[in-house]
Amino acid sequence: MVLDRRTGARLLAGVMLAVCVVLVGPSAPDGALFAGAQPAVAARDVVPNRVMTWNICNPCEASDVDKAAEIAAYAPQVVGLQEACVRDVERIREYLENLHGLAYHVEYGSVLRKWGRCGGTPWSPGAFGQAVLSAAPMTDPVTVEYPDGGSEDRGYMAVTTTVDGRSVRVFNTHLAQRRQEAVRAEQTRVLAAEVARHDRAILLGDFNAVPEAPELSDIWALATDADPQCRPSPTGGCRPTTDWHSKFDYVFLRGVVPLRHRVHPTSYSDHNLLHADLDLS
Repeated sequence: MVLDRRTGARLLAGVMLAVCVVLVGPSAPDGALFAGAQPAVAARDVVPNRVMTWNICNPCEASDVDKAAEIAAYAPQVVGLQEACVRDVERIREYLENLHGLAYHVEYGSVLRKWGRCGGTPWSPGAFGQAVLSAAPMTDPVTVEYPDGGSEDRGYMAVTTTVDGRSVRVFNTHLAQRRQEAVRAEQTRVLAAEVARHDRAILLGDFNAVPEAPELSDIWALATDADPQCRPSPTGGCRPTTDWHSKFDYVFLRGVVPLRHRVHPTSYSDHNLLHADLDLS
């Protein structure tokens, strides 16, 4: 086969580009070029009445680019993250915007600094706790550390933002680990007292307790689950949200009407993603 001069030049350019990629490596962060990440796309809208809660698991092997893709698949207006390292959330937020066209504001509810959880250096470890991503600006952020965190410091955060076109107070929490029922009971007492001050509130989080657990009674007294079939009863129709087939993750609602909810299994955490579409009108 005989090639003309222009065809030969194009082939040579293609070969040189391939050689450069092999020598230099992928330009996308975390090797995203070879991990299946898509290039930046035109900005698209979030679902304005959708909220999500997700314990993203730290430390875990999953990459932040994969976690961002999981969130982007459902494009919630508000996302409450638990076990959130600030550095990880910063990267997730960047990937959501640069790879998926979803721009979020962020507020952090860090309650401790822990090198074993979030890296950094022994003398300057990363911050660990909760975070809230919101497509709308947030105001009046607060972070409260529970008086007793149990085996690890725990707390809640709260912000005021917009869901379904209405202003609402959003809480995000992570309660004490399993087999610490008395500690969680005191934590929910503190949390419920604050939630009760608001006629309309959304409470996201990993409560480390099944719906019928006595330590959740203060929460059930003032809020309902986004799943109307899920109640504080052993025979309730609550879908599990963890790898060990327990429901620990909740979207609790006060003065808000649920429309739909979904639990999405994921290979990137030991907790599934839980999102709900809401009516605040």
